[in-house]
Amino acid sequence: MNIFRLALHWQIFIALILAVVVGVLFDASTTFLGVSIYSVFTFVGTLFLNALKMLIVPLIMSSIIVGMMEIQPDTLGRLGYKTLIYYALSSLVAILIGLAIVNMLQPGIADGEPVKELVGLSADTGEVLERVEDRGTSDLAEVFIRMVPANVVTAAAEGQMLGLIFFSLLFGFFISRVKGQPGETLKNFWKAVLDVMMQMTEWVMLFAPIGVFALVAKVLIVSGLDAFRPLAVFFVTVLAALLLHLLLVMPVVLKFVARVNPRAHFRAMMPALLTAFSTSSSSATLPVTIDCVETRAGVTNRVSGFTLPLGATVNMDGTALYECVAAMFIAQAYGLELGFVTQFTIVLIALLTSIGVAGIPSASLVAITIILAAIGLPAEAIGMILVVDRVLDMCRTAVNVFSDSVAAVTIARLEGEETKLAA
Repeated sequence: MNIFRLALHWQIFIALILAVVVGVLFDASTTFLGVSIYSVFTFVGTLFLNALKMLIVPLIMSSIIVGMMEIQPDTLGRLGYKTLIYYALSSLVAILIGLAIVNMLQPGIADGEPVKELVGLSADTGEVLERVEDRGTSDLAEVFIRMVPANVVTAAAEGQMLGLIFFSLLFGFFISRVKGQPGETLKNFWKAVLDVMMQMTEWVMLFAPIGVFALVAKVLIVSGLDAFRPLAVFFVTVLAALLLHLLLVMPVVLKFVARVNPRAHFRAMMPALLTAFSTSSSSATLPVTIDCVETRAGVTNRVSGFTLPLGATVNMDGTALYECVAAMFIAQAYGLELGFVTQFTIVLIALLTSIGVAGIPSASLVAITIILAAIGLPAEAIGMILVVDRVLDMCRTAVNVFSDSVAAVTIARLEGEETKLAA
């Protein structure tokens, strides 16, 4: 059987399995012909990740602008509030699932005692503190500052996606108000740009199996499987909550709200899910997400061009869930009894920070620091979860991306579109 004749998601899945095998069998010191295999995987993985990131700015701009050009002014408000309501509700449900699971399994308690001494702090705690130092709830206000960039070129160069999205929304909206030949020229130009970017995305995705293999193998070669044992219950708690949201809540939305076949949607989104898992970046996965939603699920660019770039920036179901579980785990590990009011505070801050700090480096760690400060725990407690954070980051990013895709399909169906997956 020719592996290259397999569907892309199966190629990526095989690469994922091979990466796990390689990661278990070898370590960071292994060399081949005098060359460290870790450095080879780092090089290949970075090359693939850079190729995806290379597409982000022109793809986001062209997708949003074309989408906005095709939205009538009287439907813009309706599309906008549907999108925002979905994002808020889906993140809230994810947080509540995480809260329920962490209260039920209590990963911070072992044999009736807090696990603080058993788990200990990571040697990398100082590095984490340096990254999140001086962060606080005032960072939430920065979301509005980043939304209106002083220089859109600088915003694009620095990866400030909120500013780029806001500019593109305005630009696309006002293109539709330009009459005559100049307006048609602008519309044709941006449609052509979007077509080129989609073709470039499909070309880059031909190398996805190789990139995924390198990225995942690099992580496992360094961390191995032994590092997960002390935090196994925490790891299982987060994973169980993420899977519950992914495999129960999202299919219910697809089946009863969007009225599409959940299994068909999972199949359509598999390349995006596997890419999100390997890259741990919703933004880097965005080109693949758009391609899957439009080409494989049949959602028009009018909806996907608006919902997906926005979702990759502000809709973080998996991240919000993880923030809640991590904060609760740390509180349990320190033996802190949390009442209803404190847990409600965690839910509220997790919901806000999953949106507000999404553009900050180490966003989840920053958000968890904010939550810990709110409930009176030291920020260095984050060191306890660093060992498993990388793998869980891969898992929660896949949930983030899938939620974005469900939003696009659901809103498209609510807007009267048929899509390819209609039940």
